[in-house]
Amino acid sequence: INCIDLGLSTTPTVEIAVKKELAQGGIVLTASHNPLNWNALKLLNKDGEFLNDSDGEKILSIAKKNDFIFSKVEELGSVKSDSSYFDYHIQKVLDLQYTNNKAIKDSNFSVVVDGVNSTGGIIIPLILEKLNVKYTLLYCDPNGQFPHNPEPLEENLKELSKAVISNKADMGIAVDPDVDRLAFIDENGEMFGEEYTLVAAAEFLLSFLGSKNTASNLSSSLALKVITENHGGVYSAAAVGEINVVQIMKKTNAVIGGEGNGGVIYPKTHYGRDSLIGIALIISLLTERNITLSELKKTLPSFSIVKKKLNFTGEIDDVINFFKKEYASFKLTTIDGVRIDFDNSWVHVRKSNTEPVVRVISEASNFKKAEALAKEIIYKLQLL
Repeated sequence: INCIDLGLSTTPTVEIAVKKELAQGGIVLTASHNPLNWNALKLLNKDGEFLNDSDGEKILSIAKKNDFIFSKVEELGSVKSDSSYFDYHIQKVLDLQYTNNKAIKDSNFSVVVDGVNSTGGIIIPLILEKLNVKYTLLYCDPNGQFPHNPEPLEENLKELSKAVISNKADMGIAVDPDVDRLAFIDENGEMFGEEYTLVAAAEFLLSFLGSKNTASNLSSSLALKVITENHGGVYSAAAVGEINVVQIMKKTNAVIGGEGNGGVIYPKTHYGRDSLIGIALIISLLTERNITLSELKKTLPSFSIVKKKLNFTGEIDDVINFFKKEYASFKLTTIDGVRIDFDNSWVHVRKSNTEPVVRVISEASNFKKAEALAKEIIYKLQLL
């Protein structure tokens, strides 16, 4: 097997490189949004997309057999290094039709970047320089020693919030270690909300494209559905997991999609979550409309989302069957655990793929209602 070594890279960069090189697959070494002890492999197919369930099972089956043919050294494949793909990735984003590079360059925009001491600390300053955006770096030394929990959630971004205020920046940008999740801090040091990264990017695109389709997963905000329908398009929801969202995007010809964890998928570049695309689209939106991030938030549908988890070692089918009976009069979706839709609110109960827990995600028009809904579901889970 011949290998092209990209060195320090990002998940979306490798995804793009696989397609450009016509490679048979890709491997990303990363803990993703998790602490470094979870370092593992993200495996990509020939399209630079994550493996689906059946392909993943084939890989595991081959590995478990441990039945490999060991070749002579002279018969092994080659390894070559290629450090050009950050530039290629950046240019691909800047060449997008709706990224207004000139407006951004003329805007005197300033940001603070939290790269969580991973590769976001390399690539994000590079794209900001191309856009003539002033930046201050926070935790952008790519040594792999994460200074805080690397998931870009509000509770992990306190230093970024302070830095935005002290530097009088227009916003703060936070990514996870492999740069496929993106979150913003507004000019007041307040969390924009990782759920709203995709929503804002979609609002910008749909303002040009009109009645086009979008998609996200069952645990993502209703706000995307609202703005899609406001523009005359159709919104679709997939099971949790990037590959599931990608599959439904292809099926419905969605122009943009992703996940409520700050992941934006824009097929014009590639079918994968990509922080660089989110940054370019949202800064373009702000400069074109001449508004701040906090002002943008006020124009978007307002929802509050609550995410809880409960230790669980039982059968998820028992949980699904219980809620199907308990909430039989409501709209139920059971492609991934069970989601119950009420009027202008919902709750999603699903077994984690990585921990012995059940996740409970609820959303409503305000935090109090979302919290009450989550508590109601958790109480019933505890009875089980």
